[in-house]
Amino acid sequence: CMYMQLYKVWIPDPEEVWKSAELLKDYKPGDKVLQLRLEEGKDLEYCLDQKTKELPPLRNPDILVGENDLTALSYLHEPAVLHNLKVRFIDSKLIYTYCGIVLVAINPYEQLPIYGEDIINAYSGQNMGDMDPHIFAVAEEAYKQMARDERNQSIIVSGESGAGKTVSAKYAMRYFATVSGSASEANVEEKVLASNPIMESIGNAKTTRNDNSSRFGKYIEIGFDKRYRIIGANMRTYLLEKSRVVFQAEEERNYHIFYQLCASAALPEFKTLRLGNANYFHYTKQGGSPVIDGVDDAKEMVNTRQACTLLGISDSYQMGIYQILAGILHLGNVEFASRDSDSCIIPPKHEPLTIFCDLMGVEYEEMAHWLCHRKLATATETYIKPISKLHAINARDALAKHIYANLFNWIVDHVNKALHATVKQHSFIGVLDIYGFETFEINSFEQFCINYANEKLQQQFNMHVFKLEQEEYMKEQIPWTLIDFYDNQPCINLIEAKMGILDLLDEECKMPKGSDDTWAQKLYNTHLNKCALFEKPRLSNKAFIIKHFADKVEYQCEGFLEKNKDTVYEEQIKVLKSSKFKLLPELFQDEEKAISPTSATPSGRVPLSRTAVKPAKARPGQASKEHKKTVGHQFRNSLHLLMETLNATTPHYVRCIKPNDFKFPFTFDEKRAVQQLRACGVLETIRISAAGFPSRWTYQEFFSRYRVLMKQRDVLGDRKQTCKNVLEKLILDKDKYQFGKTKIFFRAGQVAYLEKIRADKLRAACIRIQKTIRGWLMRKKYVRMRKAAITIQRYVRGYQARCYANFLRRTRAAITIQKFQRMYVVHKRYQCMRAATIALQALLRGYMARNKYQMMLREHKSIIIQKHVRGWLARVHYHRTLKAIVYLQCCYRRMMAKRELKKLKIEARSVERYKKLHIGLENKIMQLQRKIDEQNKEYKSLMEKLSNLEITYSTETEKLRSDVERLRMSEEEAKNAANRVLSLQEEIAKLRKELHQTQSEKKTIEEWADKYKHETEQLVSELKEQNTLLKTEKEELNRRIHDQAREITETMEKKLVEETKQLELDLNDERLRYQNLLNEFSRLEERYDDLKDEMNLMVSIPKPGHKRTDSTHSSNESEYTFSSEITEAEDLPVRMEEPSEKKAPLDMSLFLKLQKRVTELEQEKQSLQDELDRKEEQALRAKAKEEERPPMRGAELEYESLKRQELESENKKLKNELNELQKALTETRSPEVTAPGAPAYRVLLDQLTSVSEELEVRKEEVLILRSQLVSQKEAIQPKVNKLNTMTDSTILLEDVQKMKDKGEIAQAYIGLKETNRLLESQLQSQKKSHENELESLRGEIQSLKEENNRQQQLLAQNLQLPPEARIEASLQHEITRLTNENLDLMEQLEKQDKTVRKLKKQLKVFAKKIGELEVGQMENISPGQIIDEPIRPVNIPRKEKDFQGMLEYKKEDEQKLVKNLILELKPRGVAVNLIPGLPAYILFMCVRHADYLNDDQKVRSLLTSTINGIKKVLKKRGDDFETVSFWLSNTCRFLHCLKQYSGEEGFMKHNTPRQNEHCLTNFDLAEYRQVLSDLAIQIYQQLVRVLENILQPMIVSGMLEHETIQGVSGVKPTGLRKRTSSIADEGTYTLDSIIRQLNSFHSVMCQHGMDPELIKQVVKQMFYIIGAITLNNLLLRKDMCSWSKGMQIRYNVSQLEEWLRDKNLMNSGAKETLEPLIQAAQLLQVKKKTDEDAEAICSMCNALTTAQIVKVLNLYTPVNEFEERVLVSFIRTIQMRLRDRKDSPQLLMDAKHIFPVTFPFNPSSLALETIQIPASLGLGFISRV
Repeated sequence: CMYMQLYKVWIPDPEEVWKSAELLKDYKPGDKVLQLRLEEGKDLEYCLDQKTKELPPLRNPDILVGENDLTALSYLHEPAVLHNLKVRFIDSKLIYTYCGIVLVAINPYEQLPIYGEDIINAYSGQNMGDMDPHIFAVAEEAYKQMARDERNQSIIVSGESGAGKTVSAKYAMRYFATVSGSASEANVEEKVLASNPIMESIGNAKTTRNDNSSRFGKYIEIGFDKRYRIIGANMRTYLLEKSRVVFQAEEERNYHIFYQLCASAALPEFKTLRLGNANYFHYTKQGGSPVIDGVDDAKEMVNTRQACTLLGISDSYQMGIYQILAGILHLGNVEFASRDSDSCIIPPKHEPLTIFCDLMGVEYEEMAHWLCHRKLATATETYIKPISKLHAINARDALAKHIYANLFNWIVDHVNKALHATVKQHSFIGVLDIYGFETFEINSFEQFCINYANEKLQQQFNMHVFKLEQEEYMKEQIPWTLIDFYDNQPCINLIEAKMGILDLLDEECKMPKGSDDTWAQKLYNTHLNKCALFEKPRLSNKAFIIKHFADKVEYQCEGFLEKNKDTVYEEQIKVLKSSKFKLLPELFQDEEKAISPTSATPSGRVPLSRTAVKPAKARPGQASKEHKKTVGHQFRNSLHLLMETLNATTPHYVRCIKPNDFKFPFTFDEKRAVQQLRACGVLETIRISAAGFPSRWTYQEFFSRYRVLMKQRDVLGDRKQTCKNVLEKLILDKDKYQFGKTKIFFRAGQVAYLEKIRADKLRAACIRIQKTIRGWLMRKKYVRMRKAAITIQRYVRGYQARCYANFLRRTRAAITIQKFQRMYVVHKRYQCMRAATIALQALLRGYMARNKYQMMLREHKSIIIQKHVRGWLARVHYHRTLKAIVYLQCCYRRMMAKRELKKLKIEARSVERYKKLHIGLENKIMQLQRKIDEQNKEYKSLMEKLSNLEITYSTETEKLRSDVERLRMSEEEAKNAANRVLSLQEEIAKLRKELHQTQSEKKTIEEWADKYKHETEQLVSELKEQNTLLKTEKEELNRRIHDQAREITETMEKKLVEETKQLELDLNDERLRYQNLLNEFSRLEERYDDLKDEMNLMVSIPKPGHKRTDSTHSSNESEYTFSSEITEAEDLPVRMEEPSEKKAPLDMSLFLKLQKRVTELEQEKQSLQDELDRKEEQALRAKAKEEERPPMRGAELEYESLKRQELESENKKLKNELNELQKALTETRSPEVTAPGAPAYRVLLDQLTSVSEELEVRKEEVLILRSQLVSQKEAIQPKVNKLNTMTDSTILLEDVQKMKDKGEIAQAYIGLKETNRLLESQLQSQKKSHENELESLRGEIQSLKEENNRQQQLLAQNLQLPPEARIEASLQHEITRLTNENLDLMEQLEKQDKTVRKLKKQLKVFAKKIGELEVGQMENISPGQIIDEPIRPVNIPRKEKDFQGMLEYKKEDEQKLVKNLILELKPRGVAVNLIPGLPAYILFMCVRHADYLNDDQKVRSLLTSTINGIKKVLKKRGDDFETVSFWLSNTCRFLHCLKQYSGEEGFMKHNTPRQNEHCLTNFDLAEYRQVLSDLAIQIYQQLVRVLENILQPMIVSGMLEHETIQGVSGVKPTGLRKRTSSIADEGTYTLDSIIRQLNSFHSVMCQHGMDPELIKQVVKQMFYIIGAITLNNLLLRKDMCSWSKGMQIRYNVSQLEEWLRDKNLMNSGAKETLEPLIQAAQLLQVKKKTDEDAEAICSMCNALTTAQIVKVLNLYTPVNEFEERVLVSFIRTIQMRLRDRKDSPQLLMDAKHIFPVTFPFNPSSLALETIQIPASLGLGFISRV
């Protein structure tokens, strides 16, 4: 039993709903009361219900309070749910909470910073249980399921008016618009939001609970294409409350649009509407509250009109809408006068009706006639019948409602047209914004319809929850027992079944004299006492009660029939259809087209539907079928359509809660909250969960949490069996838990019980540890204190002993003196007192003896007299008494003798008499024996006491004798001492005289000494004062001098430091801005190239599957969606196979879908292959034609180069001007000049921006010309090289004129086509390589699967064997595996041997052929040449001395050089076998040779080809870290070589004389250095993106989730939304994974020879990414904010710091980037109670923002009972202390931020002439020079 002392329970409370109390006494079965103590300290006796015997619900352990998921609570009941929500909302400021599959959202009535794009990025791609509850998590789950299951989704947002439904729906739509990655369609959300002002004005109204209550439900379908990008939206409205048009309750308003029109009546365009104040119209004044505080209806009208214009509703249509709305208002003012009881009339020329007819364009007479009459049709003829005044008013109101409903539908239709997508919709996510259960004081037909709809929604919700529970049980193979959950089908049957409430209502409406009273009686007769859900109120015969799923509701029958009929006469509709006003017939024309069945919408709310409804038939004398349909019938049909829509999708539930009715921020009203929780189905979810096994743990999580409860012998290799064994010992009742396939299922309360056992065990362990530690500390302290005490005691005792010895000597002398003195005084006093005493005693004794003698004489005489008198009296009395007694005795004895005689006679006859006598004698004997024994015992005890007394007496006498002897001895000593005292007294008198003399002499001497001392001290003090004055003056002067010097130096240093910091900041900002622009430029360049490829290929390749980006790239997906479509298509099967590997239990439906998808992809792939082959044939034919055309002249190429040179020189000038301006700006030290507001600063800034813009424009032109030049060079034949570069100016002018001919255009077109062919060939080769890789990967996957299955089978077989056999089997298996591996290796070796032999044969054949050719050539060569031939071998060593460090190549080999050295180079082989940066050195040596030849065209061509080649290889293999790192290193080395050998003095300082000889001589390549620097920046940014993509999946798992220190944190209980397990399963990342990856990155960069400074910058960026992502996840995950997790994080960070130390990278600035994470971990661990703690936190957390500190404190959650929660008052204190801190309000760190990179000059000591070119590079066509 858990009801024991100190346990806490919940008891009902009228104010707080539930109150917490603590048990003061254990509960025992049968107790009628519980002894409780409330939290405020008051004691209470809680009486138990004697009927139900139910105990109050138990409270959850404190560590479970505040959980993300309510189903994680051990005790699942209403008070636990309410308390958990309150703690999260009030204390932690968390508005979202999961309740199983439901997201509970509490309206904070305050703007929270949790909806930014950074939060969207954080939630994108995450599992729902991994992050804290959020509307974004629900949206992400819906989006993910739509893409994964290819099934439409629905998000059902429900709640009370004002609970925040519309806002939640809006944020869900914003999430879809952001993560779908469709930049072109991102305005769909804006369009939907633009429809909000319109829909709010026509569908929202003020109610008693909300000033802007939506009086209709809406279902917004957000459409997606095949790539799951937003393409459009469609809105369907449900349940419009039409009755509000004609009636409003007290303090409520009609729809906003009417009041907006009245407020804008003075506008010129509205004059024709003849409107006035809202209090003038009957339809707007009934509520008595026409104005809403803080709302300007005129301004709202402007917003409404602007929104209509944005959505394409023209001005004429807008005026038509306002005209119809004004007509409705005027129609409401039409009055009727009764002629008699059955007829009425409208007064003639009635102004409101006249205005209505003018606005509607209808005839006055017709409308007036049909408002007061109706047409009745019989089988033979038609009658026109007048109607009563009441019926006429109802018909008028029905007409107004009908017109408004059709207008509403028409507006919704036009909004949908504006939101309609042009592309075909593949799938959709629907967002249903609908209100919840309603109950008021007076509930009518409207509330009946709303609650009926909620019953249907609740049933759908219950079935879905029940289905999920069943699927979970079946999946885990747990015996499925039917859970008794609340099925509201009986309530639905009561309403909609045959003879249900709606049927009876419709039947009563058909009766001629049907009324609300008769209908109520039918209800009572049909359902009362027959249906348990139907009741009748005690005091009313016109009402009924229905027990809904949420609460009992009493409905008033009055008005039900009229509202259900909602009669609209066809004749009135015909009059309106005949209107001259074109919009009005259009409304009813839409109705005939069956856009919606709401022509007679209820006073409740009826949805738009897409099902066809029969149009009105114009049969005379008979209304259409549609008009005969009752509201209830239409409502039921529309509700079924809504249910069909929802059932066809996967639902996700959001329940919005209104915390209070006053819109106070973060104020929680328990009563209101619990009403809504009961109404929205949250508690029903809890009840369903609690009915089965609500708490679920995986075996690994259970083992990790409760490992402390197991002994070492209990832990087995099989975790599942271990858990089973332990649970059987801990929980004896086996019904309390079940073992599933992967999880353990617990009944409610069992986790709390296990937590109690765990806490007790930990508490006992803690006490034992504390005891040991405290004992050790105290022992240590005691030993230290004892040692110190002994030392002190030794010295003190020595001192005390010496003092004591002196004291004893003095005391002994004093005692001796005192002894004799006292003895003399006492003896003298004693003698005097003795003599006086003896005299007194003699006198007193004589007097007393005489008195005593007289008294004795008198007593003797009186006694003699008394003796004689008393004797006589006694004798007289005795004789009298003796006579009387004798007489009485005689009488009595006679009587007793008679009685005894009778008894003896009787007893003599009886045998029993003897027996009795015998028994009596036995008893007497026994009693006498017992008395004798007792007397013996007493005698013995008395004898013992007597002996003891004798012994004590003898001892006492001995003592007294010894005392007497001692006293005698002391008396003799006292006599001797008295004689000594007399002699001592005489000596003392002499000594006193001598003492007086010496004292007088001493006094005179002391007086003289004091006087002398005083004089000398006065003289010394005067001298000292003078000395101190001199010293102080000197020190003051020195201090002033030092202070002045220090102030001067400090001010100078401060100025210098500030100016330096400012310059560095400006430089970094400028560098960051420039690098961001460069990044954007490269992105746009890639996008341009991809688009050009697509356009040239003319192949539209749709994306066959969904490709989701990860969470960090979701918002910027547009940057990555322009990559090659073919690669996406080929990557898809690999991506689709990955989940199947991880997911052990195969889902057959998913497998079939994937199989079908693979076949479709293969078909698409085949069609693409055919298309490419066809394009290739066309390209070959075009190429053959091109070869026939004459080549382009070299002069045109020369013109292009000249123009490019001109542009580059202009670019250089602009850069120089920019540098000069920056230099001048930084050199100016005056703060007045360089201040941001100074005029000079503004002028310079303007110049700087203009120059930057010009620079960008020029750069784009240069790049365009370069691309054209490349294409033209490919088209020109090598003959162009023979032309002279220095042509005559006249020839150049002629060429310029010829450039304008059509031939130039044709040549440009040819160049572009050649480029297209090149790209096409690259694309094809890339595709083939991808296909090969794909096939190899598939083969590897298949082999791995087979190996995995085989291993699993072997493992299963081994586990069944005994331990000895298991060992033998494992050894046997290992032997077979090694044997197979050896056989495979032998086969590979044999194949390699065969290949080597084959190659050797081929080599011999080639050698023979070469020999034959050489012999043939030798016959044609002269003898002199033959002699010279052997003299020119290449490998003679002495020739190397003449190398100049240059490489020569032919112009036609340039493409070959780029291909072999850049495009086809494998980084791994170069990095391992060759010197770092070898490609860069080779390229520079080629540039040197071109510079040596003074061939500017060759230099330019080589550099351009190199840059383009690097870009191409990075585009092709841009996601490979090794490739990007390799080319970043080589680009930097190439850049450093260009600087080192440029000839500039600044770069030649570290060169050797030989290196200075190798400097470039003819060309200044500074511009190309800038281009290479830009390229290096782009490569660096690409490298950062690559390593971020690699690291990102590892960071959260390794830094946060994985327990690096095992057993510190333990896993807390979780709910239905299971988070990703933090236990290190196979496949999960750990900290070691991150460190291994960092090692890999570092080793690769070092192998590639990357500059150490650049490595530091890369490491700093990596650590920033790790810290930012870890901190962002920590701020969004409540389960991670605990003391133990802080310890884990600090340990992980220390490991990273250790890695930095091992790599000598501590000065890289990487550690500083982790400072926010370190401080967050410290914040989790520090004490958080007092003001001193708050001060310490504020000073410690300087790298965290205020928002981050407060968020961490709000999220802080104890994992164990020993931790304490952070008080709200403490968080307020922190906020008060940090209010003056100026930092960013942003909560999350920018994980995308890239630090600006710099490339410090790093010269190489390598001599160029010593570089050897390996043959493996395939560069045999170049030669060293």
